[in-house]
Amino acid sequence: MVAGLLLTVTVAALYQPVPLASAFSMDMMSSSVSTSKPSAAKVIDSHLHVWASRDEAAKGYPYAEGQEPPQNLADRASTLELLKHMDQAGVDGALIVQPINHKFDHSYVEAAIREHPSKFKGMLLVDPALPPADAVQRLEELALKGFVGVRFNPYLWPKGHLMSEKGGCGEAIFKRCAELQMPVGFMVFKGLENHIDDVCSLIESSPETAVILDHLGFTGLNNDGSFKQLLTLAKYQNVNVKISALFRVAGPGNDPYPYEGVRAKRFVPLLQEFGADRLLAGTDFPFVLEEDGGYCGTIRVIQSWLADASEKERALVMGGTAERLFGPW
Repeated sequence: MVAGLLLTVTVAALYQPVPLASAFSMDMMSSSVSTSKPSAAKVIDSHLHVWASRDEAAKGYPYAEGQEPPQNLADRASTLELLKHMDQAGVDGALIVQPINHKFDHSYVEAAIREHPSKFKGMLLVDPALPPADAVQRLEELALKGFVGVRFNPYLWPKGHLMSEKGGCGEAIFKRCAELQMPVGFMVFKGLENHIDDVCSLIESSPETAVILDHLGFTGLNNDGSFKQLLTLAKYQNVNVKISALFRVAGPGNDPYPYEGVRAKRFVPLLQEFGADRLLAGTDFPFVLEEDGGYCGTIRVIQSWLADASEKERALVMGGTAERLFGPW
């Protein structure tokens, strides 16, 4: 379904075409979105973050102003720390979502991808302050460096402005992502109900753009109305959902590890409505390290939820859907 990055495409008529590099190299093509069949045996963590340790930050990867990581996690989210946890959990690859701690400076994640190309791909963070043409150019530059997806954080948009605003940065990026076949993930942290109209406007403006809702759409167990809205998005065949950050959906003290409530009230209905080929397992490292079960436990919980599923369904949720959307690891 998802083809490789296009070599010769034009950007939308709203802004001037931005030429890609002379060619996407064969290395880029092999690491980009592909029509290759997913590897059934692979386990892919579709949602996590890395940031520089305090020592790395001092030596060349500074944090964005006012975005220093929490003290208890500051030195637990480096690339090397992540690799240790992945190895222990039997995770073959991961999609690194650009962390807010480095904001729009993607150099730390770039280095992780460059140094471990068989392990990591990246999801960049859109800077909505950029003019549309500049934002598209930045997207294309990062696509050449191993970034295969885009994150929209609506809280970074200026107050009173929508991601789907006509002629704006969000619309331009969203449409360009269809041409580049790079999925767009939405981080609706304060609740899907606050952004569903905005998200649907973008979906309908470019139905070819693959869409991902992070963390089960942030539909907490205390918000069944929001979850019903998430289920309605199954009608859009380009919409996918990350089964990630289970602790955030459970809520503090409401549904302790191993999150039986999240399984029964969120995962099972999502599996029925969306199907395994539109669900992706993820952890939300490093934040999951502070939760019962930790990194490895989260992987094992999602695997246990698929114990009665078919082998094909297990392979899809645990890695196959991620490889369909982002290319093989």
